[in-house]
Amino acid sequence: MEFIRSISLFLVAGLCEIGGGYLVWLWLRESRSIWFGLIGGIVLVLYGIIPTLQPSVFNFGRVYAAYGGVFIILSLLWGWQIDNKTPDTFDLIGALICLIGVSVIMYWPRG
Repeated sequence: MEFIRSISLFLVAGLCEIGGGYLVWLWLRESRSIWFGLIGGIVLVLYGIIPTLQPSVFNFGRVYAAYGGVFIILSLLWGWQIDNKTPDTFDLIGALICLIGVSVIMYWPRG
């Protein structure tokens, strides 16, 4: 159960970071309303809180190191679905390497 909770928290954190950053991007780079920036800022604050909800067996360094890999994968998916930028073969290979790294860092059995 902790595994599913952990994965879910990574996904929610990633969506908050990327989504919040995207709203700020739209505000500053594409001259959207300040509301995009304000809502983006709130979502980014939520992103800062969500990793603290990871199961207590995981320490700060491990959570944030593994989250880096999750962020890379979610960023590619966001670009593909939102910006219509299809990942190429090397993006997919890199994402697979990240996924393996995340799995080892977070979930490899330790004695």
